[in-house]
Amino acid sequence: MKTAHELNNRKDIEVLLIDKFNYHQFQPLYYQVATAALDASNISFPLRKAFHNSKNVRFRLAEVLEVLPAQNKIKTTIGEFDYDALVVATGADTNFFGNEKLKECAFPMKTTVEAVQIRHRLIENFEKALLVQNDPQELQKHMTIVITGGGPTGVELSGAIAEMRNNILPKDYPELDFKQMKIYLLEGGPKLLAAMSEKSSEQSKHYLEKLGVNVMLNTLLSEYDGSTIVLKDGNKIEAKTVIWAAGIKGNVLPGLPAEQVERGRIKVDGFNKMLGSQNIYALGDVAAMTADPNYPKGHPQVANVAINQGKNLAHNFIRARDGKQLEEFRYHDKGSMATVGRNLAVVDLPKPKLHFGGWFAWLTWMLLHLFLLLGVKNKIQVFINWIYKYFTYDQSLRLLVKDPHRPWR
Repeated sequence: MKTAHELNNRKDIEVLLIDKFNYHQFQPLYYQVATAALDASNISFPLRKAFHNSKNVRFRLAEVLEVLPAQNKIKTTIGEFDYDALVVATGADTNFFGNEKLKECAFPMKTTVEAVQIRHRLIENFEKALLVQNDPQELQKHMTIVITGGGPTGVELSGAIAEMRNNILPKDYPELDFKQMKIYLLEGGPKLLAAMSEKSSEQSKHYLEKLGVNVMLNTLLSEYDGSTIVLKDGNKIEAKTVIWAAGIKGNVLPGLPAEQVERGRIKVDGFNKMLGSQNIYALGDVAAMTADPNYPKGHPQVANVAINQGKNLAHNFIRARDGKQLEEFRYHDKGSMATVGRNLAVVDLPKPKLHFGGWFAWLTWMLLHLFLLLGVKNKIQVFINWIYKYFTYDQSLRLLVKDPHRPWR
């Protein structure tokens, strides 16, 4: 998106944007869609609308099937396309580490559709819990939510579900005792938010425990069959819902040379060009750039890296057109942040090295994410929803959209 935007209406440059969805998805707020705080449309923006009045950017709704580097072509579900330069910005998907049973039973959250599916599952859980009140074991399974992965996604999602339990669900389901509802956050390492400071890790854990989340560090999930979780240490947790936020892998397109792919990421030079290629580029989560001396193992898979790589690549295309010298990409970390709940967040700034948490960090998080959303209408709608939720402790989007001709049970 950033590359196409920077090249929009540039003379002598034609851009074809291909995606299997016709909208841009704002990933940092998926968890709010999953917990009914925002509607899916609030964090999505039509790609065609983003390029109204463009003279050189065009869009095709399709899925790429294969890259043919020797022919400078790609195969898609709607036909073949030639390219002078191919930019792969396919992002990352959930990594289940080869566990097919877990993939079948757990819920990922890497698209808007998956976030909506989680929302449906959470609501279904409590509707079904009403029907099994006389069976304590089944009731507990439906009222137990397990989130795996203590990164920003896991921390933010578990905090949001805890707030639903504390403020909203008892009013929706007065027949149920929500003191019995358990929320587990499993993290395989020794701390939450591993990429952030020790203070942020400790503070986020304190915030979650204050909200009633059971935080389990150095804990790995071994098996899950849709009903029983088996941990690496042999202990078990009975739960009908597991949300998997424990790993990601790049969406590498078929046809790219295997020797240029490492741990699910395409190896690129300092200009984001795939090694061994003259005209294939990779950006963001799917790119592994080790040329930056500050990040010898590759950049963190965060939005700010992708946005700035996209901007730099677009400017290099323009420089190449004008016969100017290209510039290597260098990432300047502007900081990290994560929100846990109402008035609870953590922020780390690298220069000056600074950490702060609480209400001001939460306000900083909200303002930044509001600014990064695409579309004025989306910004206004999200702001209104946040204000409404802040004063009412409620969300109004707990909709269970089902096929009326198929029983939900």
